[in-house]
Formats: sequence, C-alpha cells, structure tokens
Amino acid sequence: MARILIVEARFYEHLNDMLLAGARAAIEAAGHAHETITVPGALEVPGAIAFASESGRYDAYVGIGVVIRGETYHFEIVAGESARGLMALSMDGLAIGNGILTTENEEQALVRADPARKDKGGEAAKAALAMLALKSRFG
Repeated sequence: MARILIVEARFYEHLNDMLLAGARAAIEAAGHAHETITVPGALEVPGAIAFASESGRYDAYVGIGVVIRGETYHFEIVAGESARGLMALSMDGLAIGNGILTTENEEQALVRADPARKDKGGEAAKAALAMLALKSRFG
C-alpha cells in the first residue's frame, strides 16, 4: 500500500472540497492511504511537496487547487509557475499528479472540480498513481 500526500491550495473552499473528494476517492479505490495538508495558494504547492519529499514518508503526491483568471497578469504567473514547479519536481523523480485547475471563470472550475462531472481531483490522483507505478517499473 502506497502513502499519498495531497497538497491543497485552499483558496476556493467549495471547489477544493470537490477536488479533494475526487482525489481521496480515487486513492482509496486503488487501495492506498493518504494524508492532506493545506497551503495558502497554488504557488506554495510545489514547495510543500519538496519539503514533504525530504521526509521519505510518501510515495506519491497530488497537488490540487484552483486559479481563476482575474483582471491582472497575476493569473499567468500563478498558473505557470505552479505548473513549472510541479514539473521540476517530477523531473527530479517524484510521482506527482497535477490537479491545479486554471480556468477562465468559476463555472469552468465547477465543471472540472465536480467528481460527478470532469473529476479533475480524481484524475490527478490517478495520474500520481500511474507515475508511481511507472517509477516502480524502472526503479
């Protein structure tokens, strides 16, 4: 049984509740254990995963959160840099599923977060598990 850490940027609580439900359900359906920690925003997700990876307690990671485009350039920075940080960690050998939604509006985020619709939280957890299996295959 693998231990999965879910790191959530809990800015939009109602959307994160759905992402978390999907991620947890996917991990539990696969027979694995999970823990969840919360960070202030999407930019902090990669850093928290990096800190946690040093403990050796987790086999894979799921980053979740929601970034909705606003009227400033801040959206591009948060969306791009959080994805870049997660990609860098995966290139360093961590099994990570990226469930940080980057949407134009809340309606798009609702559709993607809802486990009964697009279930991006569940998809991110499944991606982390798939990468863990691949890492085990080559490790």
